Amino acid sequence: MKLRIAFGDTLREIRQDQHRTLREVSVKSGVALGYVSEVERGQKEASSEVLESLTNTLGVSMADFLILTALRLDAVAVPDTAETLLDEYTDLVVR
Repeated sequence: MKLRIAFGDTLREIRQDQHRTLREVSVKSGVALGYVSEVERGQKEASSEVLESLTNTLGVSMADFLILTALRLDAVAVPDTAETLLDEYTDLVVR
């Protein structure tokens, strides 16, 4: 899995778990709606500044975001253990 896809999947999961719209996150983060959508779909490689703005808007630290993404990447390589860790960590951080 490409890193930009894992970043996008993680952002989308966090946003959807919080029942927030793309538009709301776009407005509050100052990142263009279309760009947020492209990042979530893994079509654009977001800069660290954009990722920081998005994670701040979602109320998740960059460290937690990176851990969630790393666990997502591990879930592809080591499905059983990493998938469980990803679910547990997501519950702690996002909800």
